Amino acid sequence: MKITETDLPGVRIIEPRVFRDERGYFLETWSQARYQEAGLPENMLQDNLSWSRRGVLRGLHFQHPSSQGKLVQVLAGQIFDVVVDVRLGSPHFGRWIGVDLSLENNRQLYIPEGFAHGFCVVSATALVTYKCSEVYRPDCEVGVAWNDPRIGVRWPIASPIISPKDAALHNLHDLTADLLPQYSQFADHEPVTRKRAHAA
Repeated sequence: MKITETDLPGVRIIEPRVFRDERGYFLETWSQARYQEAGLPENMLQDNLSWSRRGVLRGLHFQHPSSQGKLVQVLAGQIFDVVVDVRLGSPHFGRWIGVDLSLENNRQLYIPEGFAHGFCVVSATALVTYKCSEVYRPDCEVGVAWNDPRIGVRWPIASPIISPKDAALHNLHDLTADLLPQYSQFADHEPVTRKRAHAA
């Protein structure tokens, strides 16, 4: 598999090896030993599945405490997946990246603990799966407004479909310190070197 570091250290694009022939294709979406070697958590504790139609935007979500690392992949359709560094004290605090994930490109996106995550659907429908390093804890659920002007995510959908819950989320700089993870708690999770194309 090929692993590419992004501009947010620790956030990685993973391209599994795909075996194709006239019948279709096969790929491994998770191998604990191989992904652990690549720096992902050894244990993923929960799998989630989300189906959405075009224009739906979900996010930006994270848990604190009881932070979750996530491994996101699209099983059908295409999404624009967004990650925001919400670790208080991080040199990248408030910065974001966006990655296109689709059935066609077979990409996975690994999001470490301490980052907010969201996506919008750009195909007719999309089926999204993601593995989590921690179980869902509603008492730890926190979010950031999808259209926070200081973050400035350039979403590909001008007027997305938002849930009432997500529409009520606050801007990142309006959240109190107790609602945000501390950078010092996760800084040692970042890779020492930036490998732009690590093959395993």
